[in-house]
Amino acid sequence: MGDNGRTGPLEDLTVVDCTMAYAGPFGTSLLADLGANVIKVEPPSGDAFRLVPPHPSGYRRVGDSSAEGADYGTAFASVNANKRSVCLDLKQAGDRELLLQLCERADAIVENMRAGVMDGLGLGYEAIAARNPSIVYGTVRGYGDARTGASPYGEWPCLDVAGQAAGGLVEATGDLVPFAIADIYPGTLMALGLLAAVHRAKRMGQGEFLDVAMYDSVMTLMKSNIAAYSLTGMEPRPDRRAMVPFGLFPARDGRIAIAAPVERHWADLCEAMDRMDLATDDRTRTNRRRVQNVEFTNAQVAAWSSNLSKREIVDLLGGKVPVGPANTLAEVLADPHVEARRMIERYDYPGSEPGGTFTASPIKFLNAPTRLYQRPPTHGEHTDEVLAEFGIKRP
Repeated sequence: MGDNGRTGPLEDLTVVDCTMAYAGPFGTSLLADLGANVIKVEPPSGDAFRLVPPHPSGYRRVGDSSAEGADYGTAFASVNANKRSVCLDLKQAGDRELLLQLCERADAIVENMRAGVMDGLGLGYEAIAARNPSIVYGTVRGYGDARTGASPYGEWPCLDVAGQAAGGLVEATGDLVPFAIADIYPGTLMALGLLAAVHRAKRMGQGEFLDVAMYDSVMTLMKSNIAAYSLTGMEPRPDRRAMVPFGLFPARDGRIAIAAPVERHWADLCEAMDRMDLATDDRTRTNRRRVQNVEFTNAQVAAWSSNLSKREIVDLLGGKVPVGPANTLAEVLADPHVEARRMIERYDYPGSEPGGTFTASPIKFLNAPTRLYQRPPTHGEHTDEVLAEFGIKRP
């Protein structure tokens, strides 16, 4: 971990980050990893995500001044590196004023509280824009904000599983995606929208309000499915394919993904399987025929793949047919691709605990490289530093 300050193409961007848990912090972590000056504002109790295990053995709870170490686990750490933490109690008038003063010099503020919470504190978009007309105010909510379209569910709380289910993803895939896609994708879209709004604000001198709904984001993931449904009226199902073969197949030591709906890829796969008869068989000679005979087609591929290891299949198909072994995390971390692409960053916990690892930014720049320069912060670690940097004095 370096100590030379922020690097990346967003070095001139300052974001006041009032988000907690996962969706909002994921989005602001993308900005921080690209070099933005992200100031994480936390209440006296801290971001509740700090409590999520696993924790290092030197873990201490927020407010425990008798211990030295980390007051967070890996979940918090994964989306809060390259940020600085400021502790403000927004229920107190003095600290609300401090937040407004931070916003006066910031390019953007982001929050993911339930609709109306910040407005009730006198910290909604209109109040902050009155102090800084060029600021961009971004939100992530379960069902959006009334400013851009009042949902009948606008006041409801929402977590990842509810967003996946309501937006149609669960019925399309057959089950919940086992990681928080309905948090991750809205956070990503929020970061993209915020950059677009900041770009416009710098050009026009006019700020903006934007919101991203978790429900809407899942619908966007389903864009091709919705387009197909509008034409056919057929609900998407996990077993309904428009491309064959396209999925997971058994290997001797696990599973492997093979995609060969394109005819040249299918011909290469048939050659690797020593089954060139399938390239001309009326049941499998075109993708349309393979879709109509999906069980037969997949059975032919599975009969071949199940007798080989993942490595043997990759050696036969790599560079010719889209193929990917179903890697465990241990296999991912040992893959030479990961080292070549510098996709792992390492950080030290506060105190004497050994460090942890997480993924680096997948956005790679030639002339403005990014890196981990600030470990995940302890609660309120940078309050005095940031206030002094902004020329703000506590009342």
